[in-house]
Order: sequence, then structure tokens, then C-alpha cells
Amino acid sequence: MNVIITYDIVGNRRRTRFHKFLKELGLHSQLSVFECRLDPREVELVRGFCNQHLDPDEDSVRIYHVCASCLAKAMVLGQGVSLPQLDWVVV
Repeated sequence: MNVIITYDIVGNRRRTRFHKFLKELGLHSQLSVFECRLDPREVELVRGFCNQHLDPDEDSVRIYHVCASCLAKAMVLGQGVSLPQLDWVVV
């Protein structure tokens, strides 16, 4: 599934750790935004990381599911790249 993950993390160490974690899962498309193609297990991995490493009283993470049709209609204005739409799957 395609997801957009946004975050607002107060602590520098927590923010850096989360950023490095997300870099392994998706495309860093904006300052605090990642575009990812994740399976349900990977979404749970992100949720688990947040529960273990972030402060719910200070930090915020949002995970938006984006359908393939909506992703295909996304516009990138200015600099940047977007998550490529794959027509095939490697099994």
C-alpha cells in the first residue's frame, strides 16, 4: 500500500533517529514527509517504532494511506521526485 508519513518531532535525537529509520522504508520527499510503499507488516513496524522511541506528549506522526489512483494524480511542483508507480511486482 502507498502511504505518506509526516512527522513533527520535538527532540533532535528522536527526530534524527526516526528520519534514519524512515529512510530505509521510503522516499524522503519533503522536510518532514516520506512517501512509502509498505505492506501491513511494515506499517505495524513504523507504529511499533513510534511507540518505543517517540514521546506521545510532544511528538506527532501521521500515516496517510493513498490509493494507487490518487497517487497517479499527484502533482509535484518545483523540485522533487515522487514515489514511482510500479506496473510489476517482484515475488
